[in-house]
Amino acid sequence: MSIINNALTGALAAQVALNTTSQNVANVKTPGYTRQGVLLSALPPGAGPRSAGTGVEVSSLLRFSDGYKSQQMWRAASDLGQRSLPQPYLTQLEQVMGNDASSISSGMDDFFKALNAVSVDPTSTPLRQQVLTTANSMAQRINSINNVMSNQRLSIQQQRTATIPQINVLTQNIATLNQKIASAQSNGTNTSALMDTRDQAIDSLASLVGLEVIDQPNGTRNVSLSSGQPLVVGGTASTMSVTGLASGAQSLQLSFANQTFSLDGMNLGGQLGGLSDFENNVLLPLQQSVSDIASQLATNVNAQLALGYGMGGAAGGALFVYDPTSSSGMLKLDSTATAANLGFSADGTPGNSGNLQKIIDLKNQPITVTSIGSVILGDADTQIVGKLGVDSQQNQSLLATATTVRNQSVDDWSSTSGVNSDEEAINLVEYQKMYQANMKVISVANSLFDATLAMMG
Repeated sequence: MSIINNALTGALAAQVALNTTSQNVANVKTPGYTRQGVLLSALPPGAGPRSAGTGVEVSSLLRFSDGYKSQQMWRAASDLGQRSLPQPYLTQLEQVMGNDASSISSGMDDFFKALNAVSVDPTSTPLRQQVLTTANSMAQRINSINNVMSNQRLSIQQQRTATIPQINVLTQNIATLNQKIASAQSNGTNTSALMDTRDQAIDSLASLVGLEVIDQPNGTRNVSLSSGQPLVVGGTASTMSVTGLASGAQSLQLSFANQTFSLDGMNLGGQLGGLSDFENNVLLPLQQSVSDIASQLATNVNAQLALGYGMGGAAGGALFVYDPTSSSGMLKLDSTATAANLGFSADGTPGNSGNLQKIIDLKNQPITVTSIGSVILGDADTQIVGKLGVDSQQNQSLLATATTVRNQSVDDWSSTSGVNSDEEAINLVEYQKMYQANMKVISVANSLFDATLAMMG
């Protein structure tokens, strides 16, 4: 009887729908899980004008995924990674360089205050000794800040080196999943779980570098860097490498098939791009600016001291030694510097302070600093710290925006692909009713069949 066949197909379809709904409910808290559904289709009628149809079938399982929303979520992950990683470095530099206890400005103020104090009595040995003490303290502040920057650069290089293997593992996983998905689809197997795993791998990769993802007809996805170089094509993955850690300058390369690409780290996006952007556009110019201050301070002070005379009437000696290659600090007191040989006198008279006044005036003389150009010596540190603050504030603003965009993109993805407990509860009830209704039809059909047999008997 066709009535039994129709009801049986309905009951079987309801079972598939219930199984699918139960899978969704089971994974309501599973990260990255994409909800599924069933597509029901009426089976066509058989021969004869009075055939209503032959039942229903589950023509396919649906995976509720929106490619556009996934792409937006991955782009947001790249932007967030690019802005989040440099912020701790910026914050540390702000705290160290802006703190009165460690700033170059405070050390320089103390040094020039000591020079002003000794101008009252240029023959006072304690006051002259105080100049040496504050000069050494100022040099140590400069060296300490330079060490912080050097350590930050080393940390960036180590982070970059550690990130490359993560990228290579993820690209290989995506390539392997591409192969599995293509094979499963050709066999008619549901690939939703494999696709979820691949999407999570792409999302993790997007936080490390900016990506472009293109779907292929066979279910695979090709992944490339936002700058165009291929990362994954079908079942083939690239290999990224970094060289030059020992030299202090690193270069990135990408090998795919028989090709090798040189990569510009600042154009990569994600965490890797954020590291390069901070290193090249903030850290290195800032470190060079501190070096500029130390170099020109030492040169100008030493040159002016050489034009004066010490307590014994001899030509003034050098106060500073600037050596950017020194492992113990790029700015130090000259080993020959003593309170007595500081060339404060302009004419050789011990009580004269004519040359000392010119040394004090150096604070208001211009120097050239890499990141800000020409600026008077006394304002140089204040201005580079101010620029650092602007860079940090700008990154914080972009980070806040990136965080908001990422959260919104995840919410948008969840609105389509995430499991809604209320919706699934309704589906359970509806498909249960569908199953029970079809079983009732089968029961009615059996009763009719039994009645027919009884009439014939």
